[in-house]
Amino acid sequence: MIETPSYADALRILGCKDARLVKVVGFAAAAARTGWALAGAGQLVTGLADMRNSIVGYGEDVVRRMPELKSGVDRFTRTQRLASAHAVIVISAYFEALGEAKLPFTLDQLDRGGKISHGVPTAERFARLVASLLLERLPTPEPHLPYSETRLAVERAYQRMSEAMAGYVGGLSVWDELTVDDQLLLPRMLAEGPPARALRIYDEDYRSLALDSHEFGVRSLVTEKPPPATALSRVAWLLAELAPPRVGDRPMIHRARMAANALDQPLLHAGKLPEDVWLPLLGEGYLSPRFRVAELTQDATPAQLDWWADRRPVPDPEAFLVGHLTSLRATQAPLLVLGEPGSGKTKLTEVLAARLARSEFLPIRVELAGVSARASITEQVEQALGTVLGEEVDYARLVTAADGAMPVILLDGFDELVQGGADRHDYLERVREFQAGEAELGRPVAVIVTSRTVVADRIRFPKGLLGLQLQPFDDDQVRQWLNIWDQRNRGLLARRDLKPLPAEAALVHGEMARQPLLLLLLALYDAGSNALQRDHGPLGRARLYEVLLRDYTERETGGVRRVAIDQELVLLGAVALSMLARGRQVITDEALNRDLPALCQGGEDDLDDDEARVDWARKATERFFFVRRNGHAFLHATFGEFLVAWLTMYALRDLDRRRRLAGDEPLALVQAVDDDLLYAVTSHSCLAERGPTVGFVLELLDEVPSAVRERCVELLAGLLRRSLHERPRRHFTGFRPVRHTMTRRLAAYSANLTLLIVCASEQPVRVSSILRGPDHLEQWSSLSHLWKGQLGHEGWTGLVNALSAHRVIEDGQEDVVLGGTGTGPGTGTETGGMGDVVVAVATGHSARHRRLLDLLVAALGEGRFLPYRDRLAILEELVRTVAVRSPAMHRALGAMWTEDGADHALLRPLLRAMLADPADRVGTWEQLVKAGVPETALWEIQGLD
Repeated sequence: MIETPSYADALRILGCKDARLVKVVGFAAAAARTGWALAGAGQLVTGLADMRNSIVGYGEDVVRRMPELKSGVDRFTRTQRLASAHAVIVISAYFEALGEAKLPFTLDQLDRGGKISHGVPTAERFARLVASLLLERLPTPEPHLPYSETRLAVERAYQRMSEAMAGYVGGLSVWDELTVDDQLLLPRMLAEGPPARALRIYDEDYRSLALDSHEFGVRSLVTEKPPPATALSRVAWLLAELAPPRVGDRPMIHRARMAANALDQPLLHAGKLPEDVWLPLLGEGYLSPRFRVAELTQDATPAQLDWWADRRPVPDPEAFLVGHLTSLRATQAPLLVLGEPGSGKTKLTEVLAARLARSEFLPIRVELAGVSARASITEQVEQALGTVLGEEVDYARLVTAADGAMPVILLDGFDELVQGGADRHDYLERVREFQAGEAELGRPVAVIVTSRTVVADRIRFPKGLLGLQLQPFDDDQVRQWLNIWDQRNRGLLARRDLKPLPAEAALVHGEMARQPLLLLLLALYDAGSNALQRDHGPLGRARLYEVLLRDYTERETGGVRRVAIDQELVLLGAVALSMLARGRQVITDEALNRDLPALCQGGEDDLDDDEARVDWARKATERFFFVRRNGHAFLHATFGEFLVAWLTMYALRDLDRRRRLAGDEPLALVQAVDDDLLYAVTSHSCLAERGPTVGFVLELLDEVPSAVRERCVELLAGLLRRSLHERPRRHFTGFRPVRHTMTRRLAAYSANLTLLIVCASEQPVRVSSILRGPDHLEQWSSLSHLWKGQLGHEGWTGLVNALSAHRVIEDGQEDVVLGGTGTGPGTGTETGGMGDVVVAVATGHSARHRRLLDLLVAALGEGRFLPYRDRLAILEELVRTVAVRSPAMHRALGAMWTEDGADHALLRPLLRAMLADPADRVGTWEQLVKAGVPETALWEIQGLD
């Protein structure tokens, strides 16, 4: 919920000069604070009839004076006045209808009652009535809600007012003068008469406001589907309707606005662009997006794509954006834009900033990957401004210089803060606090935050948060974009006897063609030789990325051997690996010049003079695939994730090749497998830290023959069994992007070996088959403890989510199966939730505890078939004895807390024990809140410690 104005607020904001109306509202407000006797009730002479006349008259005056009220004020003041005008017509319509209603009394009769009725002073009853009618917050139109829903909220407000009126009349002496039938019928008369008539009056007054105020008109457009558009062009038109473009800004503001205008830049602003195609400009090649909208409460699950299927689609996104920025909500809570990789989140911020640059807003883009992750919101904004303007900028001075233009801060890439190791789960709350603080200082600000959808389950949602989810292109948008591509490239491609990519050939690739970035990459790849038009089979994302990289390298170098192209991919993979190890998507020249030769020169630490002079950073990043952002970043984050997966597969193929070359020679059977390259690539970070990386590995493995995959599984299993043993000599020791401890590197290496085993195997993998011996579960437990303690929150969480597992008992022997699914209790297979078995077996405790957890998970999944006390006993034993916390334990505590009749006193000690581990307290806190335990209860428990 957001704070909307009451009628009393509206009078203050609009500067009402009706002394009697202001006085009666002031009396009610004072009575609510201090009591009616101290509020000056004895001096109040206004009654209900006079108040009704004043309210109706003032409502007519406001509708008539709307052009005057809007002119000569800044953006936010106009937003406040429009919301206040809406509050005025809501109340005015009700009082007009109340005066016309056929009731068994008149308002004058109510005012002529005795000073005391039924033992209560009439002035006190009147104060309560005025407070319930004029001090309550009122509905306001919002762009994510159709008018019918606003109207329904207004109708509910009218019903509440009629109930208050019925209560007021029932306490007056007039009530005793009514017949018994009238007394029985009065609540129904008030509920059916004034609200229905008031709604008709409200409809007329709202239409008048919409005609005089384009902001209301824009919100009515949101439910209509507009004609196809590019680059949010209608945003500029709609903003111009609200206020003329701003000119004559101070130099600093003018520079900030100019920096935001990127419409004349290529759609992909990268390093060295392909020379044989023309990329459309951002202003012509960015299609206005489709999205769904929802208010995000604590029980929302926006990280799940199917959750969005039931959310409301927005037919006119551009009208929505303008409507949102001119609404009260925009300055009270951020707008969160979620999307899949390549869905156009960054481009949305670039285009929107450009459209706002000449309006009554001041856009400020902040690429969160290029600023300090742990800085405050103000510091991040100032860092971004300093980068763009080339000088230190004080945010407060900038806003003052903007002379009333309302700042719109576009925070792009919030997922980088979440996945980069910075503990910013409360970032959106900090944004909301920043907005509240700025509003108190008279500098209201709107904030839009973009993020990958996948991290939305690790974000704390503040009150009033509105979420958008960018939708894939539909067929018409695919055709529209390819028509733009055709216009740009038909002549250029014809010189090489080629044709632009037709929509039918693109749509064969399904979802690949419906993500804006992937559609562009498909068009770029096809521009090389029309390969997609010749081969009509679907192309996977990993295959697209690889052929695009290879094709681009071959075209840029005039055709080279496969080995040279592989060397180029290894170089790019080393860049991606350096970024992953650092938890950042931006890397400096200094870091690249240190890391790349250590990995790409055969692992030798000593360089001769010629090699030392190679500019490795330039050699790697001058390509089309990079952009500059206070360093170097990939054109899109998914390039880096793919390249890490590709480099991992390259190292795995190298491992297999070396083992095959050794053959069956006697010494080869006793020598250790040379895994130096694989160790260098996979020992710095868990591959599952970035979910798409594991997906790319799976796609790349699909192209590997079964026999090779089987050999790799055997090799990897042998390496896993020896992974924690000492190796006296390794190559590539100079590749140290981050100076991790040996324990951390061994944890990452062994975890990645396990992931690769499961990915490479075509069948589910039993732990007993890779950790041989009677103590396989103890070995698994030791590894799991190591991973939990060393991989950090991102690595451990990613690993638990990536390893689908279940526990089995066959012939009395316990085992864990990775990569398969169980069949449920009672069939010999006991199933945990995703990742729960990894945590359960990692406890290192007895099989009894693992069975208890299985039982608890089953109880959660099958309708709580265990009695409350039994579940409490299981939880208590697990919490007291099990060192590693399972997601099932969080869910169980939340479910038990929210049950009807739950004994919270019994649960508090368990919650206190769950929060006792300072290393994982934040993660535990977040999981418990999402499971349903109120934060107030957790704060109380923390306060008792």
